Amino acid sequence: MSQAYKNAGVDVEAGYKAVELMKEHVKRTNIPGVISGIGGFGGLFEIGTGYKNPVLVSGTDGVGTKLKLAFVMDKHDTVGQDCVAMCVNDIACGGAKPLFFLDYIAVGKNVPEKVADIVKGVADGCVAAGCALIGGETAEMPGFYDPEEYDLAGFSVGIVDKDKIIDGSRLEPGDAIIGVKSSGIHSNGYSLVRKVFGIDDSAECKNRLTTYSDELGMTVGEALLTPTKIYVKPLLSAIEAADVRAVSHITGGGFIENIPRMLKEGTRARIDKNSFEVLPIFKMIQKLGDISERDMFNTYNMGIGLMLTVPKTQADSAIAAINACGEEACVVGEIVSGEKGVDIC
Repeated sequence: MSQAYKNAGVDVEAGYKAVELMKEHVKRTNIPGVISGIGGFGGLFEIGTGYKNPVLVSGTDGVGTKLKLAFVMDKHDTVGQDCVAMCVNDIACGGAKPLFFLDYIAVGKNVPEKVADIVKGVADGCVAAGCALIGGETAEMPGFYDPEEYDLAGFSVGIVDKDKIIDGSRLEPGDAIIGVKSSGIHSNGYSLVRKVFGIDDSAECKNRLTTYSDELGMTVGEALLTPTKIYVKPLLSAIEAADVRAVSHITGGGFIENIPRMLKEGTRARIDKNSFEVLPIFKMIQKLGDISERDMFNTYNMGIGLMLTVPKTQADSAIAAINACGEEACVVGEIVSGEKGVDIC
């Protein structure tokens, strides 16, 4: 151990301990194809057979300022799932199955137990997505991050046969749009959340976050930290059960920015806002922040975290497949002819 390095604020021994503590979580994510353990210089994964013309699909993201809530609440075992979800859900939109994930954790001070908690959330997300956590990096950066703070990002790689890529090119007017329920805010729009709820390091803020809300059925802090749903398995099940033609992960930008991303020219999405329940947390945000309905639909998922389109006659089959995976889905709109965009009515 370098004493000089430790005097500068970097504890190598703490890094070693963090790796040992996270190994039990990483082990839970092992799937066929993993041919290396953590600790090497690169993660190895064998694609295997069964693909005619395999295409690799990648996605990368971070958790964003939702981490501020984790700092205030001193709860670190769920944000890892957010990080995984933001990557693997995007990959699945193209019809791909995520294969593996790697994370990057940058900390002001390496507290092995805290790092292990973060990795636990990452592993939970990987298990839910059916992919392997095959590596990552933990960097201790004193003077760059405050001792109690960290950042978390990652990336994932998936695979799909070229002729099974979902890109919206086969969309037709009359196709049904199916929405899959979200768990809450997921991992976008937290700069506005923090402004609305006055999130800071004060004891008063901590008291507000830990107060039970009858409206939410939990504390405000629990609602705000609820991890992002991982839609990989229900989406892949829907793809097996029906002709899924387009998929949109409703992230930052809400309905208005994300739905058009799945459309082809000459098609438009018409969403019936009364076809699904707007979750209580969004009603609370809108009321407290005095936010317009349009701004809400242009920032948050409003209770629908994923949308997919199928021929109208196959909507029931797709919904049944999604519900069989433990999720809740319903028809929320349809594809119509027109300029690419979305109408919420």
